[in-house]
Amino acid sequence: MWWLGFVFHEMAFGLLSVFLPLYIVYIGGSLVDVGFMSALAVLATIPSSFLWGYACEKEGRYRRYILLSFLSLALIFYFLTLTVDIGLLTLLYVLLCFFHVAHEPPRNVLIAEFYTREEWEKAFAWYRGITEIGLLAGLLLGFFMAALRVSAVLTLLVCSGLHILAFALSLVLVWDPLLILERGLVTIERSVDLTFRGATALSKLSSGAWIELKVENVKAFCLGFTLFSLATNVLFTPMAIFLSNGLGYAETMVFALFAVNSVGGIIGYFMSMRSSPNVDREKSVLCRVALFRGLLSLTLVTSMQIFLLRTFTVAVVLFLMGFLYALFAVYTIALSMEILPKEKVGVYNAMEGLGRACGSLIGPLMAEKLGFQYVFLTSGLTFFAAYALFKVFK
Repeated sequence: MWWLGFVFHEMAFGLLSVFLPLYIVYIGGSLVDVGFMSALAVLATIPSSFLWGYACEKEGRYRRYILLSFLSLALIFYFLTLTVDIGLLTLLYVLLCFFHVAHEPPRNVLIAEFYTREEWEKAFAWYRGITEIGLLAGLLLGFFMAALRVSAVLTLLVCSGLHILAFALSLVLVWDPLLILERGLVTIERSVDLTFRGATALSKLSSGAWIELKVENVKAFCLGFTLFSLATNVLFTPMAIFLSNGLGYAETMVFALFAVNSVGGIIGYFMSMRSSPNVDREKSVLCRVALFRGLLSLTLVTSMQIFLLRTFTVAVVLFLMGFLYALFAVYTIALSMEILPKEKVGVYNAMEGLGRACGSLIGPLMAEKLGFQYVFLTSGLTFFAAYALFKVFK
């Protein structure tokens, strides 16, 4: 139950994910403002991912960074209520994302150390599934608050209060492990396995046979993961504006459709718990997820041309997007804990941040200048590029 505070953190960010872009447009901002704010904020997470990841691994202390993150977010959400200036909101949002990342590397390490390698997928899936329920609760909370026409100030204060609760729960429930062993053991196992396969290959060669000795292409994995994140943010950064202005849905319907996306994620996380750990299967799933997400992105282009069953089509696409992302998230986190060296655990979040930053800027800018159909086309093609890289990694 140590992760219970993270549920309330996800509630706040589930509410914020739809509220913020709509709020920026409401107070006179544009899609470009949304994109610039998102890109700048995500760029700030890249050095912070390395910083927090290196710091927590260097000290061997993880709890303090989780507490720092939640307390800082509570304060920044309060400061967001004090201004409607786009420039100041952007600055505060950058700080919000900078401190948001502080809990992610230590959280991943705690999960990896509290469970064996054979349990990593189930542990990450269980954590992400439970916290995704929190995100869904935040979206449903946003739905009712929009229906009741709750003010923006009160909405942000609710987000602040949720983080105070997350801080209090983590203060009581989160503790550092006594020993940091599991990832070191996995590294030793991988080295022994590679040495064994090398010795086997030499013995086969001496008898005239041939055996392939293959090492994962870590660069292909990182680049594919970055492109996948880029494609995701190209698609989802302007998604709330697309549903609101492009398709003409009310704010309550926008929250409802994002809730459908979250439901897909919850189902995906819990379904991934049913499978036993298998590295080759994980790599194969990454390839298929990237391919299908690309096809779904292209499907959204047709939703702009049809009126009959439009809402149903968009809801199905968002549901499947959430389901596929859940599988992707579980397997990439588990693989990154295995293939990335110690004290570089922040690389995972940094590579994700690089892709998200580029996507956050490209998506809204393209939507503003060219139209949403080009957003969906670009996202789909980038997912296909990620698929090609994951094939190389595989």
